[in-house]
Amino acid sequence: MPPQADAEFVAAMEDVLDVYQQPYDEKYPLWCMDEKPFQLLDESRRPLPMRPGDITKIDDEYIRNGTVSVFCFIQPHTGKIIHAVEPTRTAIDWSEKVKFLVDEVNPDAEKIILVMDNLNTHNTASLYKAFPPEEARRIARKIEIHYTPKHGSWLDIAEIGINIMTRECLNRRIPDIETLRAELKAWNEAYNSAPTEINWQFSNETSRIKLKSLYPDIDRNQELRDQLRQKKSQIK
Repeated sequence: MPPQADAEFVAAMEDVLDVYQQPYDEKYPLWCMDEKPFQLLDESRRPLPMRPGDITKIDDEYIRNGTVSVFCFIQPHTGKIIHAVEPTRTAIDWSEKVKFLVDEVNPDAEKIILVMDNLNTHNTASLYKAFPPEEARRIARKIEIHYTPKHGSWLDIAEIGINIMTRECLNRRIPDIETLRAELKAWNEAYNSAPTEINWQFSNETSRIKLKSLYPDIDRNQELRDQLRQKKSQIK
């Protein structure tokens, strides 16, 4: 978080927190998204299997097989998670995921409310890099974006989804993208069979107390404004 009062941080934070307070509306579903780089790692030596009274033995050495990007979308009101695994993390990759959200996940929604961070590919301009302008505009009309503040990624509920995904599926060595996709697909299907609503407690009322130091000093700002006006009047 910012080391001192920051109006830009506060404005973005309060906007996101206000979105989280809205009740569920199937015509305006809320989704949060984030991305996680994942390093593909293979075993340099075959692990010794688990046996009665002993755990699996894994060698410290491993083989690096590059990195991929894991996209995570989570619906806070239901807890449902959808994901994708791609070898790249480009504007086109993001656009394809948003199109899938609009056309396949919530095709009957009037508009999808989307909370995410300010990554350079996370904007409607990316849609025009992926699709013809008519299609890009159609998709853009179906989403309403709310950005978390810079250095405020903890405000993105998608991070909770990524933490769940990591704890339950990704906290081990996976050698290649095909295996990763298969493992995450199986995990995601099992998880979505009984998802849990995200119980988000942090609100604007809470932030104005616990994060009071982030809020600008209004009296001081007005004082500085008055001093500036006084200086300008003296110059005239």
